[in-house]
Amino acid sequence: MAGGPSTPELVNAVGFGFLAWGTCTFEQARDELARVEEPFGVNLFYPQREQPRREDLEALASELGAEIPEPDYTFGFHDKLGLALADGRATIISCTFGCFTEEELRRIHDAGIQAWVTVTNEVDALKATERGADGLIVQGPKAGGHRATWTLAEEPDARPLERLLDGIFRHVNVPLIAAGGARTHEDVERLIEWGATSVACGSAFLLADEAGTSDRNRSVLREGGESVSTRAFSGRYARGVETRFTREHENLPPLYPHLNAMQKSLRCDPDHAYCLVGEDFVGKLAEGPAVEIEAKLLGQ
Repeated sequence: MAGGPSTPELVNAVGFGFLAWGTCTFEQARDELARVEEPFGVNLFYPQREQPRREDLEALASELGAEIPEPDYTFGFHDKLGLALADGRATIISCTFGCFTEEELRRIHDAGIQAWVTVTNEVDALKATERGADGLIVQGPKAGGHRATWTLAEEPDARPLERLLDGIFRHVNVPLIAAGGARTHEDVERLIEWGATSVACGSAFLLADEAGTSDRNRSVLREGGESVSTRAFSGRYARGVETRFTREHENLPPLYPHLNAMQKSLRCDPDHAYCLVGEDFVGKLAEGPAVEIEAKLLGQ
């Protein structure tokens, strides 16, 4: 859970958690490494090769009265990958929005670390395993946060997670980690039955004591609302709590990563809130210590 909710304290509290380095700075990543305990994983956003159209950016900047930022399309990927490899303690390094190159996979494997790749369809799953990925995080449409498509403009696969697992399971021979919509032990068991080796839970821990979820977003989650998948949160498809801005901008073109920065000064306004969470969250997000939330998901 990039953007704050995943903290070293949350990772340390559960059986296996990931430091979410997609949007953090190099300095923040280094600080988190100093506080995390083994075992743990690290997730990175893969560098973005495409750029939004200038005319689309200018149109929205005019509407919002905002400047067009100059983002780092690499998301600090190379420096943060180097940091994780130099530290050497991570069990797994995973990536979202793309796939490691064969050279990057070699470096990860030479460090004695597994490489996982997030996929949303069979084509990406095959490409990742052909390059040498050790595991696939199969993300379905109910997942909170950004949909992990490999290109900026593509329309995400809308098939349920169970169908994605079934399709990918027939083509690859690596562990599949199901991601998206698991709220209960029954959800976890069902996904295992569909071919997952394990299940990744993010939204389920947003209200955990150890999560870095902001007070504002904790209030939004408690109040409820509808979870929608839209480009209107960040410029790339992401699932979160619907706002007036998302309702009025259902057909925004790809504007990632500019859009979030362009709305930064407006985020205190409920109409422009930025609270990412999976589908069917109302009344289903437990509060309390992360270890207790995990125990419920495990049926203990």
